[in-house]
Amino acid sequence: MRMLIGGNWMESESGEWMEIRNPATGEIVDSVPKGTKRDVQKAIRAAEEAFTTWRNVSPEDRAHLLYRTARRVEENLESLATILTMEQGKPKRESRAELRRFALTLKYYAGCVPYLRGDAYTLNSEGHLGFTVKQPLGVCGAIVPWNFPISLMGNKIAPALLAGNTVVVKPASTTPLCAIRVVEIFHQEGIPPGVLNIVTGPGSVVGEELLKNTAVRKVGFTGETETGKYVMQTASEDLKRLTLELGGSDPMIVCEDADLKKAVTGASVGRFYNCGQACLAIKRLYLMESIADDFIAQLVEKVRRLKVGNGLLPDTRIGPLHTEKQRKEVEDMVNDAVSRGARVLIGGKRPEGEELSRGFFYLPTLLENVPHDATIVQEECFGPALPIFLSLIHISEP
Repeated sequence: MRMLIGGNWMESESGEWMEIRNPATGEIVDSVPKGTKRDVQKAIRAAEEAFTTWRNVSPEDRAHLLYRTARRVEENLESLATILTMEQGKPKRESRAELRRFALTLKYYAGCVPYLRGDAYTLNSEGHLGFTVKQPLGVCGAIVPWNFPISLMGNKIAPALLAGNTVVVKPASTTPLCAIRVVEIFHQEGIPPGVLNIVTGPGSVVGEELLKNTAVRKVGFTGETETGKYVMQTASEDLKRLTLELGGSDPMIVCEDADLKKAVTGASVGRFYNCGQACLAIKRLYLMESIADDFIAQLVEKVRRLKVGNGLLPDTRIGPLHTEKQRKEVEDMVNDAVSRGARVLIGGKRPEGEELSRGFFYLPTLLENVPHDATIVQEECFGPALPIFLSLIHISEP
């Protein structure tokens, strides 16, 4: 696949390409250009030129474009989901869900046309009126992560396009394929050249230029917290507007009056969806002591039934971690907890079998007796491992 700049398919000025591999098999899925600083500058110039006319397109027409693209994405759901699963690793059912969410996001923002209107109000001075006029910013940069590369791209480009901005998308280096195909659909549905561009390449080059180029007036970034700090610092040089979505260490607390069946399902889905690779995933589980034994027994049994495998297989519920580095980080966290006295209730290792040995698979893991100074408690675990804690607090009726 190639980059799309100013409505034209392009290779990089570097002449170099990056291989995209399936994390379930290690096989090459496709290749994309390794973009350079000059490639990004070319895309920014195209977006600047397109902005002069796109900003004057009526919000209703921009909304119709979003609706049409959403419909085409839904019509091509199966082929897009296959691409997404092959490059990211998630089960195909989750890829379908992500694409449906992307389409819903486009429709949601298309429905926000009435909110683009300005306001008029009376000032304190007699006979004077004040006006608020809403104007688009200009060129926006969208730096998209690898864990939800389509839905999180939608969160960035849909409001930007509806408001009359133009966009340069920088997809994650390991998951650009489905994003390129979706951008192509936008163009097939009539988005003017230069309004939506996509440049592939390393974050240190492509992302860096989006942050430093003064023609880019806003950047939306999703990624690690430490990287987010750097993004904020770099963008501050020209007071660039930012939207940051960073990491988290979210707890789930289950009290005595909970519906245990629903809570167990919530804990399983909340931790192991997308192989635990989500900033909003449950990272720690706290149980009231009176319900702990029953809850843990049900959760262990539910986790035992989660089929680990290639995301293209229909019965797979947990795919591979996205990279070897991701798996190594999860393994190190689990091993650290065990070395400090934690007990593995289920999982805690790589799955067996020749078919799974080629991918970055790790069994869904539950831990108990985890000390609070363990790495898995102190830092965000971006993978399928969940520490469980018991609480002696009793919640009484008021």
